[in-house]
Amino acid sequence: MPNRIMEDLHVVDDKSYPYIYEENVSIKLESFEGLVRCNVYRPKTEEQVPVLVTYGPYGKDIHYKDYYPSSWAEINPKHKSAHSAFETPDPGFWTSKGYALLRADEVGLGQSPGLLDTMSKSTSDAFADVIEWAAEQSWSNGKVGLAGISYFAGSQWRVAARRPKGLAAICPTDGMADYYRDRCRHGGILTGFLKWWSDNQVLSNQYGLPGRASRNWGPDTIEGDLSEEELAANRHDQTIETAQHLYRDDPYYASRDYNLEDITVPVLSFANWGSIMIHLHGNYEGFRLASSQHKFLRFTSGRHDLPFYDDEHVDLQLSFFDAFLKGKDQGGWTDGTRPPVELLLRKGNVGVNNPAAEKAFQRRAETEWPLSRTHHVNYYLTPDKGFSPDKPLVKYDRISYPALGNIEHQQLVNFTSDPFPNETEISGYIVAHLNVSVTPLPGGPVPTDLDLFLTLRHFGDDGNEILYTGITGEPVPLCKGWLRVSMRHVNKDHPRHRQWLPHRDYFARDVLPVIPGEIYPVDVEIWATNVIVAKGSRLVFELSSGDTEGSGKFGHDTPERSFEKLAGNNHIHFGPQYENYVTLPIIPPR
Repeated sequence: MPNRIMEDLHVVDDKSYPYIYEENVSIKLESFEGLVRCNVYRPKTEEQVPVLVTYGPYGKDIHYKDYYPSSWAEINPKHKSAHSAFETPDPGFWTSKGYALLRADEVGLGQSPGLLDTMSKSTSDAFADVIEWAAEQSWSNGKVGLAGISYFAGSQWRVAARRPKGLAAICPTDGMADYYRDRCRHGGILTGFLKWWSDNQVLSNQYGLPGRASRNWGPDTIEGDLSEEELAANRHDQTIETAQHLYRDDPYYASRDYNLEDITVPVLSFANWGSIMIHLHGNYEGFRLASSQHKFLRFTSGRHDLPFYDDEHVDLQLSFFDAFLKGKDQGGWTDGTRPPVELLLRKGNVGVNNPAAEKAFQRRAETEWPLSRTHHVNYYLTPDKGFSPDKPLVKYDRISYPALGNIEHQQLVNFTSDPFPNETEISGYIVAHLNVSVTPLPGGPVPTDLDLFLTLRHFGDDGNEILYTGITGEPVPLCKGWLRVSMRHVNKDHPRHRQWLPHRDYFARDVLPVIPGEIYPVDVEIWATNVIVAKGSRLVFELSSGDTEGSGKFGHDTPERSFEKLAGNNHIHFGPQYENYVTLPIIPPR
């Protein structure tokens, strides 16, 4: 670290922009020794105004057009200004609506000195301090809201559970809530996305990193560059640490945990049906578990960057924040007249990465999530690879497929339904009950675990798969689920356990042996979904030993999935005592 941190760098420009621009405001932290640097964008008014705060790693000074040019080219022009930044509210728009924006560099990143440790306890500590600072400023009306996408959404859940003074509402858009389950270890299986994310989006903006200005990646660090040795000593690397720590009761994960039920501020959660690999689970579970009196869940589709800036969703954000930060409710947010849930009904094949076409998806208001009128229907797997609501009568049989599949070498088995006799809505939580085992390859090592990768796919009456838009524009199926079989233990005594959502603690004490040849019944959570299956269409349940289409950047091909641990043949077993089925949430017509 530089020997001297410069605290007074505050620059105010009230002439160059339609708003007052304050650069490098230093906020002294109360939770621990250090400071956070932020930029503040304020309306040109003498009135006190509410504040929207973002706190994250991507650089308060890196312009959107430089950070992600192709996305910048497509977002709503109303949200393009001199200080636009990726995944955050635009200063030009929001100051024109009577809001101040505070955009802070996370500790250890951009212009904020300190130890880089994303999504950690210290991250939440500092974020809470920044919120309280914003609420206390002379130009603030004392009410703070949080808005942003992805990382800038996920951090909202965590800090809201701390209940900092001044926090009045949060609006997480497409942002995970559970560090272990949503982001790092799907069903106990390490995700590979973290390395790409860390290398490209975090470490590239580390405080003290040389050459940022020459790469057009924001300005160089004010106090000067750090050496390679200093940079390494001054950061925690999620890629390394998530691989080192396996279980939720490890101090690494435990220190990042919190209770969603501690959230009491108003919540507007935007959940993207296409975010099947990282964020969707957090948005609907955050809504379900928050204790807020006023909480709202709106499902969306398409990429994660575009809806946040489109007129329809911005109007909702503005109406929501006006109600809870300005006391001006014109949308029924406070009086109970607004339905808390807006489903997006995915019906038909509108193509992939086509926002205009996706507007054909209709919306329906609901009073709760999950829907109380859900019929949980078992669709049974059969040895002839059928997928049917009719319970099969079979003697013992098994289907086998090789382990250690991945995108390039997919190893899987598909179970296909008959054409649906009537239009059918599926909306909600899904669980697969399977009976599985593993056996070694001839001459190979003895496997000690078994990884299950589950996918539900939708095929039209023309026989072609109907794919949807993933959060980076990739084609994705309906939904996915995962389980490392050594982590199969379900805590049925936990207050969050439901038949439609098996609760796993993922503690070290829960690890169970996987013995070759032994058959294990497992219940596997598949992330919630929605689809209107047309008459004549089919569903396909895919069971694989690795990632398949729709994983995008968020797959699981890491050194942890080693030949020595997993190589073998995986099997699914059938028989009177070995029933295999997927419980689907069927919604009856009103």
